[in-house]
Amino acid sequence: MQEVLRSVASAAASLEYDPRRGSFRGWLYTVTRNKIFNFLQARRRVVLGSGDTGAHQRLEELPEREIELAGDWDREYERRVAALAMQRVEKEFKPATWRAFWMTGVEGKSAREAGDTLRMSPGAVYVAKSRVLARLREEVQRLQEE
Repeated sequence: MQEVLRSVASAAASLEYDPRRGSFRGWLYTVTRNKIFNFLQARRRVVLGSGDTGAHQRLEELPEREIELAGDWDREYERRVAALAMQRVEKEFKPATWRAFWMTGVEGKSAREAGDTLRMSPGAVYVAKSRVLARLREEVQRLQEE
């Protein structure tokens, strides 16, 4: 309807009524019919969504999936940087210090468990873990700046 009104409005300034050529009503009918025909033709060329639940679910999953992939990429990047930092830093510490860090920081064991295994006090395990973590933070920051 808007397209018909737009056509009528743009043609109104130059419209000269001639009863021999037909009635205004006939001209308006022809304009309307042509606009409807053009609309239907354009609609056939464009694929319309079905609107079913499955289509909505697929559409809703797309952004989440992209976010998920970006999160996966970020986590993988962080893992690789951490692994490289650990590889470089490990040689700077005594094996017992590194093992105390590994058991508590990576394996999730308590300071008491790690201390019993390594024959260290829980306090010494905490100190070892703290030293290694501080050095790892420095190395990760250096790697990220590179």
